[in-house]
Amino acid sequence: MATMHEFNDANFKTEVLESAGPVLVDFTAEWCGPCHMLAPIVEKLNEDWKGAVKVGKLDTDANLATTMAYEVMSLPTLILFQNGEPQERLTGFMQRERILAKLKPHLN
Repeated sequence: MATMHEFNDANFKTEVLESAGPVLVDFTAEWCGPCHMLAPIVEKLNEDWKGAVKVGKLDTDANLATTMAYEVMSLPTLILFQNGEPQERLTGFMQRERILAKLKPHLN
């Protein structure tokens, strides 16, 4: 099983912005129902992409600086980073196929 990364304000720069490869960040919160619905999809993407894309979660309630820096206003929000820059932002619950359709062009 591939490791699901835990991102936070302290490690965001080194784990996400300075990462050599693409990073998918799931901005989430414990109280967010749609976040819980999205979690199994994100975990499956993590398994499918193991080694190719770093996948992890960031708890928005505990990491306000990063949440505010990327203007995350709605949950769940997925942001795909490459070379330290956001490449794609998906907001709200989406089916796996739609997520893949939006992210794959940035991964080839």
